[in-house]
Amino acid sequence: MAVSSFRSGRLPLFHHPQLPNKADSAACTTRSIGGFKKPNGRFSSNPKCGRALFLFAQYSQSSQAQTQQDRFSSRLQSSLENLPKLLEDIVQTSISTGPRGALRLAQGIQAFVGVGGEWLADVSRSTNEPTGIPSQLQLGLLSPLYLRKLFERLGATYIKLGQITFCQFIASAPTLFPPEYVEEFQKCFDRAPAVPFEDIQAILREELGRPIDSIYEYIDPTPIASASIAQVHGARLKGSQDDVVIKVLKPGIKDILVADLNFIYIAARILEFLNPDFSRASLVGIVKDIRESMLEEVDFNKEATNIESFRRYLEAMGLTRQATAPRVYNYCSTRRVLTMERLYGVPLTDLDSISSLVSSPENSLITALNVWFGSLLACETFHADVHAGNLWLLRDGRIGFLDFGIVGRISPKTWAAMEVFLASIATEEYESMASALIEMGATNQNIDAKAFARDLEKIFSSIQASI
Repeated sequence: MAVSSFRSGRLPLFHHPQLPNKADSAACTTRSIGGFKKPNGRFSSNPKCGRALFLFAQYSQSSQAQTQQDRFSSRLQSSLENLPKLLEDIVQTSISTGPRGALRLAQGIQAFVGVGGEWLADVSRSTNEPTGIPSQLQLGLLSPLYLRKLFERLGATYIKLGQITFCQFIASAPTLFPPEYVEEFQKCFDRAPAVPFEDIQAILREELGRPIDSIYEYIDPTPIASASIAQVHGARLKGSQDDVVIKVLKPGIKDILVADLNFIYIAARILEFLNPDFSRASLVGIVKDIRESMLEEVDFNKEATNIESFRRYLEAMGLTRQATAPRVYNYCSTRRVLTMERLYGVPLTDLDSISSLVSSPENSLITALNVWFGSLLACETFHADVHAGNLWLLRDGRIGFLDFGIVGRISPKTWAAMEVFLASIATEEYESMASALIEMGATNQNIDAKAFARDLEKIFSSIQASI
């Protein structure tokens, strides 16, 4: 398609075999409502001019339609190529889930019906009151109270997901969200429904393989905390008289987690298949990471290893006077039972209590952050679940790090790439910057490093120009 320009500063005209020639369309210089304006300012309804614009618009629409059709065809072909892998994943995941999937579906329906019934009953009672239905009830199951109850009824997986994706942001940043949601979802951290003490005793006997009173002189039947996955009881060891806490995995939790997380994984795979744009957000990758970390959390042997690793880091860096983590008693710990030193203190968010223990709460917070950031560099793993319930100021002024069920790891390869990335920012070496980002896994595979470097240079240049 040839392109020519009018003289006298007029816009270029695109020639096409279906369009009239330049002479026929010379009258068509400016469009106005109801006709076409001549140089003398009068209006004309030149049929050739109208036909030219009509055909040009028709051609533009057909070009856009062709582009959309090509894009759809490409997406359809990609989807057909990925369909066998999707079906294979669904089959394998369903086999690994087994009959637990159907059971969890029934329990999920029961949870919705149960909480919905409570909401209807409360609405029914409120209709007889002179003040009418409260605004919170008008939100239905999305109100803070009923949403939190729904999470609890759905069980451990959804309580934990609520902590990771919702509660961590709401309860740890209370000033950013409505206070009603903050108050309710803070309960997700340590006020999940408790397991009867008789069931806890049965698990202890089964796991430890000997009478409970041969190990513990006393166990408090009232739990200190009941979280989504485990329940914690205070106790005293026989012989040493050490005060300890016993963390016990709730019965049947692993089966529930496997069934729920497999369902969520399949849902994510189907969403990405139906709408490939979700892959840009790494939806399936995020679900995989959550599934892996949550299944690791139900193995207390791994948590014990994480705690010992952090304690070694504190000793190696000379930080034992600033921070600590509970000592693990390995002889009375198993995959489902974890016996640890009991630490006494208050959460770092309790400013009134903190002020009574130390003169400068700000310094305590800075110490906690420094110790945590140091673990990123010098520890095999770092605490990846730092919230108010897991970070305490102890009576002796030290920072206590609790609950190492969820940890993160940064490989030496990633650290090396990060050093190159930071150095390349200072020297403005964009090819090195691009290579470092690719090495860290910040991009897709099979990417053109040089083209990526040029894009980075454009981005940084635009940032510098705007400063």
